[in-house]
Amino acid sequence: MKAPKKIAHIGIAVHDMDYVLPFYTETLGLELERVETIDTEMVKTAFLTIGESRIELLEPSSELSPVQTFLDQRGEGVHHVAIETDVIDDRLQHIKDKGLPLINEEPKQGAHNARIAFIHPKAANGILFELCESPVRNDD
Repeated sequence: MKAPKKIAHIGIAVHDMDYVLPFYTETLGLELERVETIDTEMVKTAFLTIGESRIELLEPSSELSPVQTFLDQRGEGVHHVAIETDVIDDRLQHIKDKGLPLINEEPKQGAHNARIAFIHPKAANGILFELCESPVRNDD
């Protein structure tokens, strides 16, 4: 199995995206790639480009959002680290074979039409990792 390619993004939970975006765009000088609402995750996201990676700001769109739960328990800050992988199904099976806990046993659709799955923080010493498989792009 191939090693993961790169850190796809670092997810940061925020209470108010409109309030924090100027820090990232004006102070840090990062380019705002897009803002997107993911209804299934009850979250509004903003992706900011930094080199080959991104920063993903996560604002809950519902009190029932897992991001809202995170904010209530821990406050604003790093929520997860996303790792880009070629074949997410193989990576998930590898993790299952090791007996490690997953939040998502099967991939689901995430932002940018990527297939995603989360590894339970208990498997990684308290860090929430997201696996991302980007859709194939044909730019020809």
